[in-house]
Amino acid sequence: MVDLARSTTSRAVTAAPTEAVPSRTDGGPSQATSRGAGPSGTRSIRSASPIGKHLLHGLGYTAMAIAVVLVGIPIYWMLLAAFKTNQEIFTAPPTWIPLAPTLDNFAAAWNQAPFGNFYVNSLLYTLVSGSVKILQAVFCGYAFAYLKFPHKNAVFLLLLMALMIPDEFTVLPNFLTLALVGWTNTYQGLLLPGFVSAFGTFLMRQHFLSLPREVLDAARVDGANHLRTLWNVVLPMSRPVVATLILLTAVQRWNDYLWPLIITNSTEMRPLSVGIALLFQKETGTEWGVVMAGTLYVVLPVLVLFLLVQRHIVEGIAAGAVKG
Repeated sequence: MVDLARSTTSRAVTAAPTEAVPSRTDGGPSQATSRGAGPSGTRSIRSASPIGKHLLHGLGYTAMAIAVVLVGIPIYWMLLAAFKTNQEIFTAPPTWIPLAPTLDNFAAAWNQAPFGNFYVNSLLYTLVSGSVKILQAVFCGYAFAYLKFPHKNAVFLLLLMALMIPDEFTVLPNFLTLALVGWTNTYQGLLLPGFVSAFGTFLMRQHFLSLPREVLDAARVDGANHLRTLWNVVLPMSRPVVATLILLTAVQRWNDYLWPLIITNSTEMRPLSVGIALLFQKETGTEWGVVMAGTLYVVLPVLVLFLLVQRHIVEGIAAGAVKG
């Protein structure tokens, strides 16, 4: 009987006529008409959207191509000029492939300036100052994100104010302070002002706040202290941001010019960014092939570092895209 009732009900529902949708009487389009026109309107929107997507993709690729040309041509010319003679560099029209490649420029650049000493100073300046700066950014960012201490918001406001002050404004006060203690033309005077980073602290703090609190609560339940939580939980989830901070800090320290120029006054204390100026000869004329070879000495370590950390940066971008 139950099956019979169910079959009867289903037949009644199937056989029931569909109710006509009344049309509007106020002069507007009827509801039935709007329903009928919906699929066709959707088709027109769908047919037009691929054109807009292709247009946006084309504009994006065009902008990237222009950026690659603007950035790539100077690098390509630097690489070519390093293997050219000085006469070929000034040949008109310019040659985009060296007619007689030579390696003499690299040997001349290495012998014309103490690049070995410059490399030691640059590595020391970048590794020591950059490492301390990254550690300071990580610890301070963790403190601002997860710890409670008096006047926390006021201290963070001071950090933001320091972030807005250009580095050039602090050069003279730092120099006068270090000159009072006799630290000019010394490694401690060269390194000390680069031990803090307002930008790195702000970057790490904002990233730490975006991490899921459930994982941190689970670590706290397991008895992990703040140092263990930072090392075993927070930093493994922050590898892309840490890799980005490492790259930005290393490039900034490696290419820093103004502070090493002011705090040092001897060739033995200067890094590559300042010492490369010795390749410019005002009396006899500059050998631009030698200068470009010396510039490659400066650029190559940064390129190698980028190749080492780019995988972590790309992984972070891909993870963020999937998460979003």
